[in-house]
Amino acid sequence: MTSRFRFSSMKEKLIARLTPHAIRCIIASLSVTIRWEFIGNRYDSDSGEQHIFAFWHCKLLMMGAGLKGCNGYTLISSHRDGGFIADTLALQGFKTIRGSSTRGGARALIRMIQKSKSESCDFGMTPDGPKGPRGVVKPGIVMLAKKTGVKIYPVMWATSRYWQIKSSWDHFYIPKPFSRGVFVFGDALFIAEDELIEDACIRVQSAMDAVQKKADSHFHAY
Repeated sequence: MTSRFRFSSMKEKLIARLTPHAIRCIIASLSVTIRWEFIGNRYDSDSGEQHIFAFWHCKLLMMGAGLKGCNGYTLISSHRDGGFIADTLALQGFKTIRGSSTRGGARALIRMIQKSKSESCDFGMTPDGPKGPRGVVKPGIVMLAKKTGVKIYPVMWATSRYWQIKSSWDHFYIPKPFSRGVFVFGDALFIAEDELIEDACIRVQSAMDAVQKKADSHFHAY
């Protein structure tokens, strides 16, 4: 029984170590085959401005291609799957803060506020993560914007061909190799400290839906 437990433990550790490297290789392989276009004010690391980039959880995979050079933090779930994502992002040079609306959210929000003040850094967030509802903005991103004064920037991508994992809660997207891709950057959203959270969530929701619609419809004109 003990030897079986040890084997199982070693197997889990091996999977945890190899999975992020496998995901990174997939992302790198896809990135070199996709011809990306950029619409809107593309991320500029020399602008000196802070950003809170907002994108849906289902579009997390290729976001590094659109935010290349970003030296900020991405909020990632404390769950096990979040660990794979966090380790993958670390291999790509991105920093993470662990927490979500269901586990460690308040602690993560405090850390991000502190990082914003001490490092003047950027943030990446999936307002519908980590468990949904899919494509619905939850208050966390609004709270961060209210407390820091940093503007929210919706950013979405789409490709001409893709796979979609319908069995996952977010219907996760994976672009097909040699597709054409587009990143759409939306206008900045400032959330005043006295704005009602419900009203701000509605504004962010509307902006993100509009940017995603623009990205999804980009290739229909061809």
